Amino acid sequence: MKKTIAFIIGLSCITAAFTSCGDSSSESSSEATTAPTTTSLEVITTESASTEAATEAEEEEDEENYNTGDASLDNIRNQDNIGDNELLVLSFGTSFNDSRRLTIGAIENSLEEAFPDYSVRRGFTANIIIDHVERRDGIHIDDINEALTRAVDNGVKNLVVQPTHLMNGIEYDELSAKIASYSDAFDKVVIGEPLLTSDDDFKRVENAIVDWTKDYDDGKTAICFMGHGTEHTSNGVYAKMQELLTADGHANYYVGTVEASPSLDDVLEKVKAGGYEKVVLEPLMVVAGDHANNDMAGDEEDSWKSAFEAEGFEVECLLRGLGENEEIRKIYVEHAQKAIDSIK
Repeated sequence: MKKTIAFIIGLSCITAAFTSCGDSSSESSSEATTAPTTTSLEVITTESASTEAATEAEEEEDEENYNTGDASLDNIRNQDNIGDNELLVLSFGTSFNDSRRLTIGAIENSLEEAFPDYSVRRGFTANIIIDHVERRDGIHIDDINEALTRAVDNGVKNLVVQPTHLMNGIEYDELSAKIASYSDAFDKVVIGEPLLTSDDDFKRVENAIVDWTKDYDDGKTAICFMGHGTEHTSNGVYAKMQELLTADGHANYYVGTVEASPSLDDVLEKVKAGGYEKVVLEPLMVVAGDHANNDMAGDEEDSWKSAFEAEGFEVECLLRGLGENEEIRKIYVEHAQKAIDSIK
């Protein structure tokens, strides 16, 4: 049977995310053709490094003095007996158990309800999160390789992958390449679009977040959304969302990022110039995980909350991810529907 693979990729191509490095040339001698041996010192050094990394991870977990919720309430969706049709939902992930259940879990539930002919399964792309949850809670979530291998072992014929990523960035490119490497294992494979792909997506997300925060829109409050940010060209989605909000009359809505532009300083400068009394902070992220709880709402002096309070603003933090919003979940469902329709 002829294998078919379809990719629905909106803003960037897969190859953009990859670069290569040249190896230094080796000497043409008899020593160069001899397989290198591992010395006792190298073994000790490697084991020491591994032990040190494990110790640091354990120390970080010991310092985790907040309750992220009951992990057992979350459906990790790594069951077998998948059937011919699988809808694999791939997410970066979060170690915050309640947020994971209320955001990623809610998106998965919406997809399961919309597509009863497909078995919905979960995969995370961040192994550091998978390892953290497993060490802390004793629960294992499949990474992307495990999720794909599970699909192969279960004899899946039609694989639909729906990412919960916000944009067509580095991670979306990388997972697209990974899915492509498994294409011969299935009859048909298709990848759905991330949240912010088309102009219509941007408009609907804008309307969703404005409606979500309308109770705080009193003319005296600046409503600030914190995104993650990326070095990828797709970082432009944040500026585009800001332009939409401003053009549509939401002059007190601001969008910034943790790790790129617009920065906290950019947003803070605009809010100060606006003469507001209060600031509402909310993540422009699918989950309300570490960035939301610490970089945005944390008590450290470099958090967004602390920065605004230091300028005299009353600050309220809304710790909820976009996955909790029903209108946002509908967009993911429609993207998955488009992907499914493309292989019928």
